[in-house]
Amino acid sequence: MKDYTSGIVFIKIQSNFSAVNTEVLKMWFLILIPCFQLQAQTGSCVLLEPTIIMDFGAGSAKEMNISSSYQYSRVYNSCPGDGHYSYTPYTSDCFNGDWITLTEDHTPGDNHGNMLLVNASYESGDFFNPEITGLKPGANYEFTVWILNVCKPTEKCPYPLLPDISIQIKTSDGRLLTELNTGRLHRTGQAIWTNYSVMFQMQKTVTDLTVSMTNHSPGGCGNDFAMDDISFRECIITPPPISKKSLTTPSKKTNTATNAPTRKDVTIASRPVKKQIPKPVAKTTAPPKQQNPLAAQPKAVTENITVTDTLNIPIAISPPAPFYPPPTVLVTRTNALVKIIETGPGDIKIDLFDNGEIDGDTVSVYHNNKLILSHVRLSNKALSFTIAIDAENPHHELVMVANNLGSIPPNTSLMYVTADSKRYEVFISSNEQKNAKVIFDLRK
Repeated sequence: MKDYTSGIVFIKIQSNFSAVNTEVLKMWFLILIPCFQLQAQTGSCVLLEPTIIMDFGAGSAKEMNISSSYQYSRVYNSCPGDGHYSYTPYTSDCFNGDWITLTEDHTPGDNHGNMLLVNASYESGDFFNPEITGLKPGANYEFTVWILNVCKPTEKCPYPLLPDISIQIKTSDGRLLTELNTGRLHRTGQAIWTNYSVMFQMQKTVTDLTVSMTNHSPGGCGNDFAMDDISFRECIITPPPISKKSLTTPSKKTNTATNAPTRKDVTIASRPVKKQIPKPVAKTTAPPKQQNPLAAQPKAVTENITVTDTLNIPIAISPPAPFYPPPTVLVTRTNALVKIIETGPGDIKIDLFDNGEIDGDTVSVYHNNKLILSHVRLSNKALSFTIAIDAENPHHELVMVANNLGSIPPNTSLMYVTADSKRYEVFISSNEQKNAKVIFDLRK
């Protein structure tokens, strides 16, 4: 594996579900513009039968990840827990009915075949990274995968953490070749699989690839999914058809110039012959408009890519959720209120230090129940981040969770808050039974 010279050609999304999120729609517009330009130059794409199909086998399938992940590990059951995945042909009443019950995988006619079933980790990260070998150097390929959010819409999870998956195709030395992003995968309440695909071109020296799949949303209710039928299909590029007019019209122009009458012929001829002269001249002005073989291509490309069918799907826009469902560590421990700070609109800068002697304290920080810092070690060097407060986001809660007590209990930290040209010092103490909460409210 060496290089790639061409990136994304186009991304295609197919589903029989009517709710398509806005992130996917935006991605369509960004991708389709270069697609039309490239297709106009290269002609049509004819897809062959799949070169490689990953359907996750049957029974106790062999491991397909080429390296272990810190956030995910494999289990051998049909209801994997947080931060785990399995290769399974079905699900059955997982987590008291919070998941869709799947009686089969996506592969048509494969009643006992497996799918990849993922229960999201509380820390976003890679969950699947197979190696692909034996592709044809210099060929064009379509990568495609089917994905399903297995979580049901329930009252227990009014503000879901939805899967947001990116798929990167790389060389063996880690260079990015092309990328596909699903956007947020909405809950449907029934088994409706969605297909995502991207096309790319191999370079002459490349035969093997790695695929890196990452879930960018942290774990919680609503963020669990199934995946199946990953395939690579070779695409044969056919040249655009040559218009008969573009071939015959210039020949008429040449014949007109060759057979043009001499001055003597015009003098001998009668006046009707002079009246016939402008007719071929008028025709010679038409070819320049038709000589460009790309002029008629956009219509052909539009027909090849069924844009209308996809863009006519109604869009379901979920309202933004100011709070995520509280994780277990915020439910099982007391969240002691340390300070409430009222401030004007703008950015709030947070700097975290270990308070007193540096003794190995580590903390996790949650912003409106969402994990933003995980198991970070406090020291005399600031851990800094910024929060924006405004009329649309007037309320923010930061909760510091002690991951350990250091060598000198309890876990203590010093927070410097800079907001609205003012600076605040907040002393924080937490332990394995009590978290520390700081609230920021927009001044009325």
